[in-house]
Amino acid sequence: MKSHETFVKVRYAETDQMGVVHHGNYPQYLEMARIDWLESLGISYKSMEEEGVMLPVFELNLKYHKPVTFHEDLRVETRLRETPNVKIIFDYSVFNSKGDLVTSATSVLVFMDAKSRRPIRCPKYILEKLKD
Repeated sequence: MKSHETFVKVRYAETDQMGVVHHGNYPQYLEMARIDWLESLGISYKSMEEEGVMLPVFELNLKYHKPVTFHEDLRVETRLRETPNVKIIFDYSVFNSKGDLVTSATSVLVFMDAKSRRPIRCPKYILEKLKD
């Protein structure tokens, strides 16, 4: 399925007392990568929300393989696992500048109507973009 790469430079504020990226920062890296993935398809997350479609995170799993420190350049590879329906599932691989896998993750998000707060099917315009 469709994949995309996003690049992140670790900021000092993202590190903990041990000098490594605090585990709580990884969900933000993944969110940046998801939004970048959507934009690479020509889909604006902001426009989606303005049209009443929200994508809350339903499930998030992370595995930390190696520590990452301040000022490292990371490459986040975001892959769509399968054609979305009510859920959209992403797999992520985070690599350091040496190409080492430092973190792997999976997120499950649910398409939701902003007004009713009820799950909905993936919008057709997204499915169309995935066919390109």
